[in-house]
Amino acid sequence: MQVAALSSDFVKSFIELPLQKLSISYYKTLIDDHLLQHNLIHTLQLSACEVEITAIEEISAWIPIDQIIITEDIKVIQNSLLKGYAIVQIHEKNDPKCALIRLASSEGSRDHNTTENEFSVVGPKVGFVEKMDINIHLLRTQINIPNLIVKELTLGTVSNTKVAIVYLDGVTNEENLNTVEQRLRSFDFDVIFDSSQLEQVISDNSWTPFPLFVSTERLDRVVYGLIYGQVAIVSDGSPYFLTGPSTLFDFFLSPEDYYLPWVLGSFFRLFRISGVIFSVFASSIYVALTTYHYEMIPIGLLGPLIFSRQNVPFPPVLEVLFLEATIEFLREAGARLPTKIGQTLGIVGGIVIGQAAVEAALTSNILLIIVALSALASFTTPIYKMSNTIRFLRFPIILLAACWGNLGIVIGICLLLIHVTRLKSLGTPYTVPIYPLRMKDLKDSFIRPSYEVTNLRPGYLKPKSSLRYKPKSNKKKDFDEE
Repeated sequence: MQVAALSSDFVKSFIELPLQKLSISYYKTLIDDHLLQHNLIHTLQLSACEVEITAIEEISAWIPIDQIIITEDIKVIQNSLLKGYAIVQIHEKNDPKCALIRLASSEGSRDHNTTENEFSVVGPKVGFVEKMDINIHLLRTQINIPNLIVKELTLGTVSNTKVAIVYLDGVTNEENLNTVEQRLRSFDFDVIFDSSQLEQVISDNSWTPFPLFVSTERLDRVVYGLIYGQVAIVSDGSPYFLTGPSTLFDFFLSPEDYYLPWVLGSFFRLFRISGVIFSVFASSIYVALTTYHYEMIPIGLLGPLIFSRQNVPFPPVLEVLFLEATIEFLREAGARLPTKIGQTLGIVGGIVIGQAAVEAALTSNILLIIVALSALASFTTPIYKMSNTIRFLRFPIILLAACWGNLGIVIGICLLLIHVTRLKSLGTPYTVPIYPLRMKDLKDSFIRPSYEVTNLRPGYLKPKSSLRYKPKSNKKKDFDEE
């Protein structure tokens, strides 16, 4: 009960009856408010007008709810509290017995909160909604321990928006927690519309195009972050949580990796990272080769490439920028239009404009394939904000390749590595465990390892407790192999 009192959604109230006083304790994010008011409080007030409750067992005869437990077992009380029960006690007496009354809420079902932008084929598809209490309710159904602490703040001089900081007591590093709380409390703004505004305020660097906090609408991703030792932030009116401190690898990890066998999960993760690298550098390599380095093109490919470009009047850099801009126009238009119209525009518009551009000799068909593949590869990142960063990075590297060829690409890579290695998220290096090198944390970076070796939390998060679970090393044999 003492740990539960640290959470902002834990409520302990008192009912003033004519002859005595009762106390009710519950998590407001786990119970149905209508059941609390109508079936419990109103019924007790009517039934106890003239009769004094001498024993807690008498409540069972008054309240029209079947699932009522009378117990003094602390463990049962604690577990029931986290399952949506309210605890009723007689305030004046020192009786350790409590009445546990089930008032669990059914909010947060799959009817209205499926994930839209972070869809996965395998695994749960439960997402968050715009109501913060429902989001906390969903978290408590997955992390069913009293150590899940919720701290509520009020931000926005005009909106007075509720903002919640969620963490696991005994796991999350207090320095990260205090840093988040301090930065949020020092935030002076008028209206808070979405959690993304908070991300820009608490970020260590506001000049970088890279997102420094994972923004997600998936329940399982936030749960993973909390059990690893991260801090989660959400504002009322936003269906997105922020989790941090985050690293560059967090933006390429998909929850679906952990629902597949580790061999398949590792393969798709490597494929995803390779696709992002291809998306960033494919167009710029085309510009560099066709402008300065024809000698690097294989002879078998040189003939078709010259044939495809012989009628194109523009230099390669303008050709690439034209196609890249066309792809961005189609993508932005498709995102702003209604779903069915946007899908039609993306498919038909891409085919028609691409074919027309090739026939009009505005671009080569080889470049059209490269740009189309680059656009597809940019969507392999599970986090939408990182895909925006990848789209942005292509343009400066293309310009560097147009100026200095392969040397320009190398300069772009060096500048990118310098910038990324200088970034921090809540004081944690953005490129850890690569730089600074953390060998123990590399096991869940490029590949997804087996559950037998992921029982420890990442060391760079500096958790209070490093052990997540104890894997069983001895597997029982079904038959005698001898």
